[in-house]
Amino acid sequence: MKKRTLFSFEKGILLAFLLIISLAMFAQQITVKGTVKDTKGEPLIGVTVRIEGTTIGTITDMDGVFTLSNVPRDATLEISYVGMKTQRIPVNGRTAIDVVMEEETEMLEEVVVVGYGTQKKSDITGSVTSVPKDRFSKLPVTNVLQAIQGVAAGINITQSSSIPGDAPSVMVRGRNSINASSEPYIVVDGVPLSKTDGSLNDINPNDIESMEILKDASATAIYGTNGANGVILITTKRGSTGKPVIRYNGYGGVEGMAHVLEPGSPEQVLERYAEYARIQGASLYQGGPIRYEYEAENYANGKTVDWIDLVTQTGNIQDHNLSISGGRENVKYYVSGDFMNEKGIVKGYNYKRYSIRTNIDMNPTDYLTIGTNSYIVSHNRDGGRANLLNAEAMSPYARVYEEDGSLTHYPMYSETLWANPLLSTTLDPERRQFNISVNGYGEVNFGNIWSPLSGLQYKLNAGYTYIPWRTNEYEGKSVYNMTGWGKIFNRETQTWTLENILTYNKDFDVHHFDFTGLYAASRKHYQESTSEGSIFPNDDLEWGNLGAAATHKVGSYADLYTSLSQMGRINYSYDSRYLFTFTVRRDGSSVFGINNKYGIFPSVALGWNMSREKFMEPMVNVLNNLKIRLSYGKSGNEAIGVYQSLTKMSTSALAMGKASHTTLKTQASMGNNDLSWETTTGFNGGIDFGFLNNRVNGTIDFYKTNTSDLLLKRSLPQITGYQNVWANMGKTSNTGVEVTVNSKNIVTKDFTWSMGIVFSWNKNKIIDLYGDGKDDIGNRWFIGHPIGVIYDYTMVGIWQEDEIAAGEHLNWDPVAQAGDVKLADISGPEGKSDGKIDDNDRSILGQTSPKWIGGLTNTFSYKDFSLSIFINTVQGLMRNNTTIGTASDEMGRRNGPAEIGFWTPENKSNRWRSLSNTSNRHGYGFPCDASYTRIKDITLSYNLPSVVIKNIGISGIQLYLSGRNLYTFTDWIGWDPEARYDPRGSGDWSTNYPVVRSYVLGVNVTF
Repeated sequence: MKKRTLFSFEKGILLAFLLIISLAMFAQQITVKGTVKDTKGEPLIGVTVRIEGTTIGTITDMDGVFTLSNVPRDATLEISYVGMKTQRIPVNGRTAIDVVMEEETEMLEEVVVVGYGTQKKSDITGSVTSVPKDRFSKLPVTNVLQAIQGVAAGINITQSSSIPGDAPSVMVRGRNSINASSEPYIVVDGVPLSKTDGSLNDINPNDIESMEILKDASATAIYGTNGANGVILITTKRGSTGKPVIRYNGYGGVEGMAHVLEPGSPEQVLERYAEYARIQGASLYQGGPIRYEYEAENYANGKTVDWIDLVTQTGNIQDHNLSISGGRENVKYYVSGDFMNEKGIVKGYNYKRYSIRTNIDMNPTDYLTIGTNSYIVSHNRDGGRANLLNAEAMSPYARVYEEDGSLTHYPMYSETLWANPLLSTTLDPERRQFNISVNGYGEVNFGNIWSPLSGLQYKLNAGYTYIPWRTNEYEGKSVYNMTGWGKIFNRETQTWTLENILTYNKDFDVHHFDFTGLYAASRKHYQESTSEGSIFPNDDLEWGNLGAAATHKVGSYADLYTSLSQMGRINYSYDSRYLFTFTVRRDGSSVFGINNKYGIFPSVALGWNMSREKFMEPMVNVLNNLKIRLSYGKSGNEAIGVYQSLTKMSTSALAMGKASHTTLKTQASMGNNDLSWETTTGFNGGIDFGFLNNRVNGTIDFYKTNTSDLLLKRSLPQITGYQNVWANMGKTSNTGVEVTVNSKNIVTKDFTWSMGIVFSWNKNKIIDLYGDGKDDIGNRWFIGHPIGVIYDYTMVGIWQEDEIAAGEHLNWDPVAQAGDVKLADISGPEGKSDGKIDDNDRSILGQTSPKWIGGLTNTFSYKDFSLSIFINTVQGLMRNNTTIGTASDEMGRRNGPAEIGFWTPENKSNRWRSLSNTSNRHGYGFPCDASYTRIKDITLSYNLPSVVIKNIGISGIQLYLSGRNLYTFTDWIGWDPEARYDPRGSGDWSTNYPVVRSYVLGVNVTF
C-alpha cells in the first residue's frame, strides 16, 4: 500500500512539473497579426504565412491581413506568394509584422550556360532550353536522356533498346543529314564528350547541376562544324563556401515487362500446324497433331512450357550515390561516388556502373582560379544472354532439357531454325568499358592584377579522355560447338582537347558589352585489335589461352582525328532592353578533303525585352515578361568517319611463284579531295512571355533551316572500279514550331497545382539529291518528302476463294491465290489499275519520324507531399511491323503472337494472310501506325518536416515512390511501338528486348 501511495505522489509531482513546463511554453507563444502588400502599397490576397519548419500557417484575406496564433516568440515566419520573393522574418516577440513583397526576378536573372560562358536568361537572344532539375534525381534511369524524354520542346529522344546500359538516341529539331550522323554535340563542363567515344551513360544524373540544349543557329554556330544538329551542355555540381554538406541519394526497385506479347496457346499452335500441313500437302509427326519429334513427349503427357516466362524474370535496379561538397573562401570541392546495378528482365542481361567524380576549385591568389572536373567510370555488361525471339518461336510442347539435365539444342527438332533460347545463358562473356576523364582549367582575372583591365579574363581548358573497351567470348560444348571458338577484342580511344578562352565584360551606364574569343585544338586516336581461335583441345581455359587453338585469326586497325578552331562572339545590350549577339567561328577538320579543310560559320541574333519599355508599365501586373528574339546564321556538320575523303587500299593474299604474297587493292570507296562539311543555314523567331507575376510563363519558337552540301554516299558505276564516293550534294530542310508553357493553376496555403506543357511540330523534307531533280528509289529518298519514309504497297485486304474463282485477280494480280495479301493496283493512268502488281504500285505511305511530340506534367503539392504525373505522346510516324511480317512468314513452322491470326477457307479473314510461304509474294512490309501516348512516370514524394529531423543533424530527408513506363495507349501490335525489334537473321535479332516498367522506392538525404 505504501508503495502504491508513494508512486501516486511521485506521479502527481511529475504531472505538476509537466503542467508548469507546458504553461511556460504556452506563455512564450503569441499571436501575430500583420498586413502584406506589394511595392506599390497594394494589399496581396492569398499570401501564405507560416511558421518556418512546420505546416502551421495561414493566408492573407481580401485586405492582405493575416492572423496567426500560437507562434513561438523565437520563431521565423516564411511569407511566400507566386511571382514574389519568399521572405523569412524573425518574430523576436513581436505581435505586429507588416510585410512588403518584392517582385520575383530570379527567373529572368537566372544564369544560363550558353557555350564558352554564361548569360542571364533575360539577355539570351538564341533558342536555349533548360531542363527541369527535378528530373535528375527522382527517376530510375541510367542515362539522363531517359529522364528528359518528352519534357524539352524540340528534342526527340527514342529509347529503341531497353537493354540495361544501352543509351537512347536523341535528335534536336529534326534530321538534317541523310548519311552523316544527326546526333547533337555534347559538352560536359566545357569539355566535349562527343567524339571521344564516351556517352551520357558516363555521366551520373545525380552529379548534374544544370542541362541546357542549344537549338537555333545563333546558339549553335559557336560550335562551328559540330553545331548543325544542336548542342547539349551539361554542368556538374560544384562545392560552395561553408561547412561540408553530405548527400546520399539512393533507390531500389523492381522491373517487369511494360507489355507482354502473349504467344499463341497450345490450341492455336496445333491449328497452325494442321493448316500449314494442309497447304503444303505435308504430313505431321506420326499423324499429328504435333509437327516435330521433340514435341511428342510433352504432348503425350499433357505438359506445356511457357517459354516467355522461362527466359524472363523479375528484374531489379538499385542506385546508391554519396557526395560531399563544401569549401572555404579559397578552396571549394565536390566529390561523389556512385554504384548502379541492374538485373535485366530477360535472363543474363546485367549492367553495373561504378563512378567517381571530383570537382575542385581553388584560388591561390585573388587573380588566379584553377580547378579540375575529373571522373572515372566503369561499365560491366558481363553474362550470357537468353534469346527472346527464339523464345517467342518455341512451341509450348517443345523440349527444354535433355535427360542428363543439359539444355536441348533444338527444342523443336527436327526444326533447326530456332535454337534453345537459354543456350547462351551457359556462356560467361566479359563486356567491360571504362572512361577515365581528367579535365582541368586555369582562369586569370586581369582586373585583380591591374584595375584598368577590369572585366578581362583568360581561361585555359584542358581535357584528356582515355576509354578502353574489352570483350572476351568463348563458345564450347554447352552451346553445341564441339570444337570450341574463342575471341578477344580490345579497343581504346585517347582524346585530348585544349581551349584558350579570352573574355571581356564592360558596363557603361546602361550599355553592356562582352566579348568571347576562342582558340582550340583537339586530337583523337583510336585503335583496336582482334584475336580469334577455333578448334580447342577442351573448354577449360576458354579465351584464356587462344594459342591452344588449331586455327588462328588476328586483325588490327587504327586512325587519327584532329581539329583546329577559332571563334569570336560579341554581346551587346542597351538597358537590358535591346540585345545583340554576333558570332563567327572558323573550323578545320582532318576528315575533309585536302582542298576544303576549313569552314567559316557566322550568326547574328537580336532581342527586345518589350516588357521593360515604359509604354508597357500599365500592363506590368498582367504581362510582366515579354521578349522577342530573332536569329540567323550558319552551322556545320562533319559527322562522318575519318579517312572518308581518301582513296584507301587494303591487303590481300595472292599466290605467285609457288608462294603467297601480300598485295594491295583499292577499297570500295573512292576518295574526294574536295569533300567538305554540311552547312545548315537557319532562321529562328521566338517569344518569351510571363503573365500574372510569371504565374503563367513560357516560350514559343518558329524555325526554318536549310542544309546544303550534304555528306552523301553516292553509288558509282562498276566501270569506275569503285562502289561509292562521299560527296557534297543534296539539300534538306526542317520547319518547325515549339511551345513550352508552365503555369501555377492553384496556389493556397497548403495546396498547389502546377502544370507544364511542351509541344514540338517538325516538317522535314529533301529539297534536292543529285542536282537532276530525280528521286533515289533504291534508297527510299524522295524529293519533297521526309528523309525517312515508308515506301510500299497499299494493302486493301486478303484475296478470297470466291474472288479467285470469279477471276477478279486476273486483271489485278494474276499470280494471286486465295489467302494472299491483296494490294492496291495504282500504277495505271490516273492511279487506276493496269492489270498487274509491280514496283510501280508502291507509294509513300508515311514517315518514320514523328510529325509532332508532346508532354504534359502535372504536379500537385499538399503540405509536405508532392505528386508528379508526366504523360508523353509521339504522333504521326509509321514503321514496318516485323512482328506481323515474320510471324506470318514462319508461323506454320513456329509459334507466334496470339493476337496475329491467319486466313483459312473457313474463317475467310480479310486482315490476316494464309500460312502459305507465297502469301506475301510481293514483299509487303506490313507498315503500321507507330504513334503512342504513354504514362511515362508518376512520382509521389514526401519531405520530412525540418522540426522532426533537425535535432539529429540532418538538413533534409525526402522519400519518394516512382513508377516508370506505366501504361501505353497505342494501336501497335507487338512489344512496343518505340522499341527496336529485328526479325530472325537480321540486325541485332539475338538481343531483342522489351520495354521495361519499373517501380522504385528512393530517398534523398542531406546532412
